Amino acid sequence: MTENVDIEIRGMSCASCVGRVERALGQQPGVINAQVNLATQKATIQMEGGSTTASLLDAIETAGYQPVVESLEIPVTGMSCGSCVSRIERALGKLPGMVEVSVNLATQKAFVRFLPGTVSLARIQHAIREAGYEPQETESQQQADDEDREGRQLLHRVMLAAVLTIPVVIIAMGKVIPAFDALLASMMPHRGWMGVEWLLTTPVQFYAGARFYRGGYAELRHLNPGMNSLVMIGSSAAYFYSVAALLVPGFFPAGTAVSYFEAAAVIVTLILLGRYFEHIAKGRTSEAIKKLLQLQAKTARVIRDGEAVEVPIEAVVPGDRILARPGERIPVDGIVEEGHSFVDESMISGEPVPVAKQQDAEVVGGTINKNGALTFRATRVGADTVLSQIVKMVEAAQAEKPPIQQLADKIAGVFVPAVIVIALITFGVWFAFGPAPALSFAFVTTVSVLLIACPCAMGLATPTAIMVSTGKGAEIGVLFRKGAALETLAKMDTVVLDKTGTLTQGRPELTDFEVIEGHENEVLRLVAAVEAQSEHPIAEAIVRGARARGLELPTVSHFSAEPGYGIEADVAGHRLHVGADRYMNRLGIGLGKAEERAKALAEDAKSPLYAAVDGRLAAVIAVADPLKEGSVEAISALKAQGLEVAMLTGDNRGTADAIARQVGIQRVLAEVLPDQKADEIKRLQAEGGKVAFVGDGINDAPALAQADVGIAIGTGTDIAIEAGDVVLMRGDLRGIVNAVALSKRTHRTIIGNFVWAYGYNVALIPVAAGVLYPFIGVLLSPMLAAAAMSVSSVFVLTNSLRLRRFTPDIDDASPVTSGEPQTGQVHQA
Repeated sequence: MTENVDIEIRGMSCASCVGRVERALGQQPGVINAQVNLATQKATIQMEGGSTTASLLDAIETAGYQPVVESLEIPVTGMSCGSCVSRIERALGKLPGMVEVSVNLATQKAFVRFLPGTVSLARIQHAIREAGYEPQETESQQQADDEDREGRQLLHRVMLAAVLTIPVVIIAMGKVIPAFDALLASMMPHRGWMGVEWLLTTPVQFYAGARFYRGGYAELRHLNPGMNSLVMIGSSAAYFYSVAALLVPGFFPAGTAVSYFEAAAVIVTLILLGRYFEHIAKGRTSEAIKKLLQLQAKTARVIRDGEAVEVPIEAVVPGDRILARPGERIPVDGIVEEGHSFVDESMISGEPVPVAKQQDAEVVGGTINKNGALTFRATRVGADTVLSQIVKMVEAAQAEKPPIQQLADKIAGVFVPAVIVIALITFGVWFAFGPAPALSFAFVTTVSVLLIACPCAMGLATPTAIMVSTGKGAEIGVLFRKGAALETLAKMDTVVLDKTGTLTQGRPELTDFEVIEGHENEVLRLVAAVEAQSEHPIAEAIVRGARARGLELPTVSHFSAEPGYGIEADVAGHRLHVGADRYMNRLGIGLGKAEERAKALAEDAKSPLYAAVDGRLAAVIAVADPLKEGSVEAISALKAQGLEVAMLTGDNRGTADAIARQVGIQRVLAEVLPDQKADEIKRLQAEGGKVAFVGDGINDAPALAQADVGIAIGTGTDIAIEAGDVVLMRGDLRGIVNAVALSKRTHRTIIGNFVWAYGYNVALIPVAAGVLYPFIGVLLSPMLAAAAMSVSSVFVLTNSLRLRRFTPDIDDASPVTSGEPQTGQVHQA
């Protein structure tokens, strides 16, 4: 059976683009024909099995173009375990044009990506309802209100159930305590007390426990039983068995017409209590997102007709002029036009020291203006602000499933049906071979098996840990774009670092100015005046060094530059020459001992230059791309974690080796062209290593994509969000150490959760089935089974919440300056 798929594509500009996309699509298995229309910017693909929509999109992206895909995140109520997740994912995955479906039990959300025009929100919601669950409004406030209402309803029903269950349990205790039993008998016959139990248990069963019936019925109607089905069947069996024993006792074998009302009531009460604790814990897992959202301003003072008018933040558009008064939150991203102030950017940099802002400085929405008024022009608003992108990134990482969770979901999908089969076998074995009264033993063990086999813990084991750790990462300046990166990063054995902009600051700085003849500041002033006429990065570094000292530069005349040699000019009555050693040699200016000093500087990865005044050597100058603060400390810490650290750069071997010596790196891959970096990563992977690559996220994009984990260096306001799997907001390599430590801690937590969740079921299902009874006479009560089931889910949640106490291994908060990086040391020989 053939089908046609239409995909909108961006980035095509000519016929060769069309041909490239058509070839890429035509190579996919099952594609019969692919036609691309440049005018409509669409591809029409006819295919017959073999390929998925996702694989077609990957082919388009590999060809270098961007397919258009819409995404939605829909809150869903009624999910309780991993089988619920699998059921909704299967239902949504069958919809036309669906590219990706991910359902998160911890966040109670379904995330879908689909081709525009293929499926509507109404149809997606209908599919969720058909699967037996209820989609909610997508607005965050509506979701927050629903979550609060859910918590209040749970608490109300738990309290009601507890009030009614306690007297039922007290009555049941009278059956095993002779003195109490005699007291009850003197007040009312036993069958009368069974009637009281029935009266008290009924509202617990059908009002407080109504959610289990709604969910269980929907699960069974779709032939896909889950957690609600187990609770519904187990508690209903105890309830209706007791009703029958009360109304028609003669139907039962002698000694088996007994009441289990207390079991039914306690089961519902304990599981509701467990759900309430889960609700509280789940709320805590998403605290990081809530804190980020609280940073967003609700209003902005927009200047309209010369007046500052307060408007809702949604009404701000790019280009609006906005007034930020002292003490107010910056509402959106923008560029300062008027005023001077200090802004608290700790939410971005992690550094509490306020940053000076004046004309042309960039401000970020969510930061706090401290002591001066600023007027700025809005550049990014709404979903485009840095804060909104950070929130989206954290949410996306929380929604994505790492490989271990995908495996867990598959297991959970078959777990509940297997438990029901085990329960039926348990009933049959006990009824056929158990001691008298066999029916009671068969009933108790069957209900215990149904109740103790809770798949909730399995479904919560990974997403709760991912939620907490990604939120914690955002707090310490490590943004995980993909949840899978948390798992993968923990398994890395090699970290490859780009040099420029990653290990180093990314632009040259004046590091040494050694005067041979003359006064230091005067010579530097003359040299900087000449270099100010050049646009070379080295010249800019010298000028910045002079201005950092507050030196005023004199007027320059007769300026000329000779490429490869140097520059000359007349400055303040002096003739200046600045350039390399070959320039000085050609001018006949002797270098003497200064040449040895220049060689020593070159061995330290610095670029030496000479300055001559009126034909006499006046100074040796060195410019270098200095190391970022913390680079040496970060590499030492990575080695201490057992990781091999390598450096990848396009610089010449000598410079690369000099930088490597300074930071303690032994393995250096030098003179690598930009388009060869990905090949070098691939070669390291072929050696059997799991490789993380750290780069600036723009020039290093191919290598970031090729690595097992790509880590993009950012600077808060210029985050290369699309470049890597992990983004270091503070641009400090010490963030890698913290990212690796957090990922390893998270991986250990997830493994611990799974060991508990699966080990609990493997160990206790046989106990619930009664395997210990023939040996030591122990039979698990359904009430204890319900309690154990609730405890398992709460344990997994609380174990994940321990990640909130994670503390960074090393402090990676970089010092904040007024805008100009600090220059290197300038001294006199």
